[in-house]
Amino acid sequence: MKQTKVFLLAGLALFFASTAYSQKYKTAADTVKLNKEYVEVSNDIAELTSKLTIAQNNLPDYHAKAGEATADAESSANASSKQASRATNGDLSDAKSAKKKANKAYKNAQNATDADNDTKTQDKKIAKLTAQLQKKQSWLRELDDMREAIRNRKL
Repeated sequence: MKQTKVFLLAGLALFFASTAYSQKYKTAADTVKLNKEYVEVSNDIAELTSKLTIAQNNLPDYHAKAGEATADAESSANASSKQASRATNGDLSDAKSAKKKANKAYKNAQNATDADNDTKTQDKKIAKLTAQLQKKQSWLRELDDMREAIRNRKL
């Protein structure tokens, strides 16, 4: 029981201490460093925004390619199935044709899987860029707050 109270008190002390000293830039002398970091973060936000826009604009193309690849895989699988049923009652040339169509169907199925994986990768990229952008924007707001706090101390 005593240990719980000690850990609770220590945790509360750390919490309040960290909020009191969380501001990185506190004085007017830190303004130059603050402004430099502000510009860097703003540039990072602009870069991330452009990357995110490009990724979002490319996403419909990925979806279209995946849809086309899936349709090709389905049609070649159907053609392969029909040829295989003909080959059961046919001769050697029917069997060879069935094998070629089966190989083509397999390759198209692989292409459809690859296209689907590309789409998922693009979705993950967009999610990652969005998270990074939100983090940078949050830091920029904190820098604005620090700048405002320094200005208020001068007055």
